[in-house]
Amino acid sequence: MRIFIVGFMCSGKSVVGRELGRLTGRRFVDLDRLIEQRIGPILPWMRQHGEAKFREVEGIVLGELLAEQEVLVACGGGTPMAADNMDRMLAAGKVVYLEVPHTVLVERARRSGGDRPLLYGLQGDALGTRINELMRVREPVYRRAPVHVPGEGTPAQTALRMAEVLGL
Repeated sequence: MRIFIVGFMCSGKSVVGRELGRLTGRRFVDLDRLIEQRIGPILPWMRQHGEAKFREVEGIVLGELLAEQEVLVACGGGTPMAADNMDRMLAAGKVVYLEVPHTVLVERARRSGGDRPLLYGLQGDALGTRINELMRVREPVYRRAPVHVPGEGTPAQTALRMAEVLGL
């Protein structure tokens, strides 16, 4: 079975996905880390080549993962937004939206989101405003996932909840 975890930047997709893989014995792949193995660090690459080119590479790498039968993928925050990625994931497996309240996202981004290309250099109110703008566009797409799991608990709690909801 293919499982795709979607959600906003700093929602915990990677850490929860890694924990879910450990709990269930499934192969875990962080899509952004897989892309970095090919292009190097995302922030400087995206600053040089642009977001559109990054999304093109992301779509190709996602396509390779869609060809695998058993994989658990933590997607990048913008993965479902580009091209037909969300439709491809929905057709290929189970898609889970890791839902985190705005206030929690902003706090996590303040602590650890400095390397996120679409949040780079933002602080204070500007960071919260940018997250609001992006969520206004992204949340309707994330909500297309048939499974929604709250993500404000610990990674272990959230992974366990996700495993239960998915019947793993």
